[in-house]
Amino acid sequence: MDETKTSTPNSSLHKEPTLLSELIRFALITLFIVVPIRVFIAQPFIVSGSSMDPTFENGEYLIVDEITYRLDEPKRGDVIIFKYPQDTSKFFIKRIIGLPDETVLVEGSKITITNKSRPEGLTLDEAYLIHPTHSNIRITLADDEYFVMGDNRPASSDSRIWGALPRNLIVGRAFVRLLPLGKIDAFPGVHRYEDIEAETASTTEEN
Repeated sequence: MDETKTSTPNSSLHKEPTLLSELIRFALITLFIVVPIRVFIAQPFIVSGSSMDPTFENGEYLIVDEITYRLDEPKRGDVIIFKYPQDTSKFFIKRIIGLPDETVLVEGSKITITNKSRPEGLTLDEAYLIHPTHSNIRITLADDEYFVMGDNRPASSDSRIWGALPRNLIVGRAFVRLLPLGKIDAFPGVHRYEDIEAETASTTEEN
């Protein structure tokens, strides 16, 4: 009598992922990848108000680079996001005008910077502005302070009003403008004051 055997095909069984397991997986990815990026590298900000017109308009969506200033120092002309010194729960966006250890003199619409490389002072070329300055202030910055101003000077609350910005309140620099779609660009609004920067570089090389 022949013995009959029932054979089971060699095959592997795959359990279909459940909705719950997929949600847990997604949450873990968010926790270990997205959150550190948001906290330590870059995060989004929405421009509120008109203090940076016409460079940035109300409602524009920016990605802020939070890592560069951990490796390098902020530069004149950078557009930065920082915690408002008088209420650190609020975030402001302004342009760096004066650097540590410099003296900034604002006379009406003219801004003069005095530093080690230009002890006689140099007036900034701000041809990019369409809103003139109407202020008179002189301030000498400490070695961890910056002088910041909005591009729309008449509508900006900045260092002319509340003083120098401490280095430790700077969050980062404007890295990418994502919205509106027609204005997408990298490092939006950056302006380099060539005369001062070139003179500083030349002095460094000679020393």
